[in-house]
Amino acid sequence: EVQLVESGGGLVQAGGSLRLSCAASGFNFGAHSLCWFRQAPGKEREGVSCISGRDGDTRYGDDSDQGRFTISSDNAKNTVYLQMNSLKPEDTALYTCAARHSYGSVWYPIPDGMDYWGKGTLVTVSP
Repeated sequence: EVQLVESGGGLVQAGGSLRLSCAASGFNFGAHSLCWFRQAPGKEREGVSCISGRDGDTRYGDDSDQGRFTISSDNAKNTVYLQMNSLKPEDTALYTCAARHSYGSVWYPIPDGMDYWGKGTLVTVSP
């Protein structure tokens, strides 16, 4: 059974940090791209970042917060992380992990085409 289980969300003050985790199981981690998406209330889902499960190559979304957000993975644990620093109230959203078979190459953080989705973890940033 394929599972993507996110954790690490919560309530944090602006300027604070959180590290989200996504534990993957039931598929070949190294043959997939693992991605983070977020959806704020009343807004469309947007891609944050993807990482290759094979070699750690990364790609960030067009509206990326690269510099504040960093994606990483631990292949031994089949887990992908999203380190979020200097959080802002506009970062408040449901953060969801997804995976797409990509023969090990890093995919693009776009919602269409993902093979598997987690249920998400809620991040709330207070002013």
